[in-house]
Amino acid sequence: MLVSTYECRSISITIDRDWREVYTFLARPENFPLWASGLVNGLEKSGDEWFADGPSGRVRIRFSLPNDFGVVDHTVMLGDGAEVYIPLRVIRNGYGSEVVFTLFRIEGMDEARFQSDAEWVERDLETLKALMENAPS
Repeated sequence: MLVSTYECRSISITIDRDWREVYTFLARPENFPLWASGLVNGLEKSGDEWFADGPSGRVRIRFSLPNDFGVVDHTVMLGDGAEVYIPLRVIRNGYGSEVVFTLFRIEGMDEARFQSDAEWVERDLETLKALMENAPS
């Protein structure tokens, strides 16, 4: 039976930096290896897509086009053909920003793996926060 929706968890972090600066940083795929530990190895562009060595092997990534809305969604295509859609948003929060990452519990993912992935995302967002708050303006 096909699942029409997946359980999901929105994981966010407040960053004391103007949301436009955070968005500009995140909208450049080449910056992902600086904070997203799942995409640190071999990130390279080919045409409109990006490729990287992920935890489960070589992956193909499509990033959203630059926009004025803080949307930094991306889709990761795994070696087995499965696609993992990752909504990522930068939202103005006062004079700073809120970064929201939505994690889906995809078919076959048990609770332990879902929790582990959520913790991984939290660590990556903490890295992003430190990077953005400590970078010169």
